[in-house]
Amino acid sequence: MAYSWSETEVEAAVEDYFNMLRLELTGRKYNKAKHRRALMERLNGRSDGSVELKHQNISAVMIEMGIPYIDGYKPRSNYQRTLLPKMVANYLTNNPELQTLFQQDSDVVPSIPSVMDFLAAFEDPPNSEEKRTPVTAEPQAIYNPAGVNYLEREAQNHFLGDAGEEFVINYEKARLIYAGKTALADRIEQISFTIGPSAGFDILSFEKNGTDRFIEAKTTKYGKNTPFFVTPNELEFSRKNSDRYFLYRVFKFRADPRMYTLHGHLQDQCKLKPSQFLASPV
Repeated sequence: MAYSWSETEVEAAVEDYFNMLRLELTGRKYNKAKHRRALMERLNGRSDGSVELKHQNISAVMIEMGIPYIDGYKPRSNYQRTLLPKMVANYLTNNPELQTLFQQDSDVVPSIPSVMDFLAAFEDPPNSEEKRTPVTAEPQAIYNPAGVNYLEREAQNHFLGDAGEEFVINYEKARLIYAGKTALADRIEQISFTIGPSAGFDILSFEKNGTDRFIEAKTTKYGKNTPFFVTPNELEFSRKNSDRYFLYRVFKFRADPRMYTLHGHLQDQCKLKPSQFLASPV
């Protein structure tokens, strides 16, 4: 029979998670299984699967706080709603140097990774279990004790966004050329540059029959489940042009870029979580 984790156990799990996250964000390799075995020695008879789930729960808390999470631990939101966020917040408060690491990493713009086969970068969107965590928001609520949403900060990095758009354009060219539509590939246009944000999408591409494909590109260096941010203009454009609208989510852009697409009105594809409001005195 499962029993609740004690405060001491949760504190140990959180400490271990941040130790791994430090290594990941500074480009150093580590062994998850080795970390997990060492942690289990500090716990009250917890199984390997129980520890794995707790680390996934911590990832969910990190996303809600707007902080980068460990890609290898996909977020699971069925966590202790009071104790776990409290212990994560305590750790962040007691280790303020982490904020500098998060800030530096959110500002990093890697070179556009070299990809031998752009078409091989495509994969399915997050599944139903993964979609239980927030997928889109504008902007997401900030729970980080430092008051900074680093996921939002990264999303606002225009240089990273431009690099991601170039990656998507290269993918689209490869897709059309592979289909024997080189002339269409030559007509792809970076609308974010020629028109700007008012257009409501970033890239004009084409279907194999020549009809327009409207693409919004969202790029992150972090994992597949990292939330992205949409504006009211982008959301409305996706509604009015749902048949031809595609959102391309580029992730793991640091070294091994991957991508999935969402087709249609974003409200039908994502869990939208508004958390900032325009307030006027009554």
